[in-house]
Parts: sequence; structure tokens; C-alpha cells
Amino acid sequence: MSHEPRAGEIYLEFRPVGQQVKVTAIDAATGIEVSTFGPASAAQSDLKRIAVRKLQRRLAQEAEAASSQRGANLY
Repeated sequence: MSHEPRAGEIYLEFRPVGQQVKVTAIDAATGIEVSTFGPASAAQSDLKRIAVRKLQRRLAQEAEAASSQRGANLY
């Protein structure tokens, strides 16, 4: 049951590690992933929001770096 990833699709993994939860967010289209930790007592929605925002920031940084790289190649 595989499908082509759509732009903006994010996979989330929640893994308990002792008294904390490791949340990994993966951009389906690029495979870029980030992780964050939070207390096991935190709401899953809060941990999800933090991980997704961190991933969005990373994707923006990657896009900016790629844009700068293309600009540098013009000279």
C-alpha cells in the first residue's frame, strides 16, 4: 500500500525514552528529518506542533541554502 508522497506531507514518530518522548518529524517529499524531546507528561499535540515547526524551519533553511548555492553558481 505505497503512494507517492505529496508536498507538505509529514510523517511523525513518537518514541518513549525513559521519562521523555522523542518525536521525529520527516518530510515525505525530501526525506529530511528532525527530532525533538519533551516530557512524557506533555500533550502529544504540543510535541507534534514543536516537531512540525522545527521541520518547517529546517526545510526553509535548506531552501535558502539551495537558493544561495544557485546564485553563487551564476558568477
